[in-house]
Amino acid sequence: MQQPQAQPYNADSSLFGKVRRRVVRLMHRRPARLSHTGPVVSFTFDDVPISGAEAGAAILEKAGARGTYYVCAGLFDQPGDMGRYANTAEIARLAEAGHEIACHTHSHLDCGLADEAAIGADADRNAGALTAFGARPRHFAYPYGEVSPQAKKALKARYSSLRAVHSGTVRDGSDLNQLPAVGIEGEDGEAEAMRWIDRAVDQGAWVILYTHDVRDNPSKYGCTPAALARIVAHAQARGAAIRTVGEVLS
Repeated sequence: MQQPQAQPYNADSSLFGKVRRRVVRLMHRRPARLSHTGPVVSFTFDDVPISGAEAGAAILEKAGARGTYYVCAGLFDQPGDMGRYANTAEIARLAEAGHEIACHTHSHLDCGLADEAAIGADADRNAGALTAFGARPRHFAYPYGEVSPQAKKALKARYSSLRAVHSGTVRDGSDLNQLPAVGIEGEDGEAEAMRWIDRAVDQGAWVILYTHDVRDNPSKYGCTPAALARIVAHAQARGAAIRTVGEVLS
């Protein structure tokens, strides 16, 4: 059977798509009640190209930190624009090293278009594949950042948090079913991440960062190892704790 491949992200730019992404923020909300003190930064990786699993993890581990990896089991060992995707053994090694393994659907499903039943079934299939090697995925990120009322409804009882891709910090009252996150991607990704870390420090808030591939010639959705290392160092220099998503919400 042909394996799914994560397609390059193209947000629905229609009027309907823009309105949907705005309106859905008001629906199926689950207010966060945070217990952390001081600023916190979470480094997260979507889809998990092998460079994110290896170079990304090594940078965090060198700093004494761990990341959250939002995994699509249907992409295991497949080629893609961001390089080969990590396989079961490589994701299992991340878990053994203390990184958090989280869910990103099995087929990299567009949750903005799929119906509630399809979203739930695809997420459950992914969770089954991850638990088969001992992972316990408790958190989720929407593929492409595409959210819908039916997605929030389908997933809110399955996961402790659902992460999107609109920029922002997380504070008490933020929606756990549509958490903001800041991309470390593109030419301005490093500077943007630094700015949001500074904002989190000023607010005493939590900021979630995300990227994909971590290599010297990254895709427009990734970053270089040097850039990621500088961002990690900046977070620590500003006095922010680096925690996985699960650690912050435990």
